[in-house]
Amino acid sequence: MGRKRAGEANFRRANDRLNELLARPEVAAAVAEVEVEAREMDRVYAANLATIRRAGALTQVEVAAKLGVGQAVVSRLERRHDMLLSTLADYLHATGAEQPRIVAILNGVEVELDLDQFREANSA
Repeated sequence: MGRKRAGEANFRRANDRLNELLARPEVAAAVAEVEVEAREMDRVYAANLATIRRAGALTQVEVAAKLGVGQAVVSRLERRHDMLLSTLADYLHATGAEQPRIVAILNGVEVELDLDQFREANSA
């Protein structure tokens, strides 16, 4: 078993090679930089709820069906300037959002508010 047969290639697991490369500080730093850039490029900056719905490739009618309301209700929601956090969470889930949250920067610290907690409290 310890002997190679003629024509048999050296087998090396890709994850082993990847781990070796990532152990090199310059490679790890370059990969981290690319990951940050990729996340930023994937980010959608929402000007309003309609932007979020469109990012999910949904119509008002489709979101309304998921919420169990009429299309006119979704239209009104998208034009509102304020709403309950539980309503916002329900809307976001209807658009396909997972783990909706609000992020704020306070004194240089990122503070995150999980909207699902308001949804669960409202349905209990």
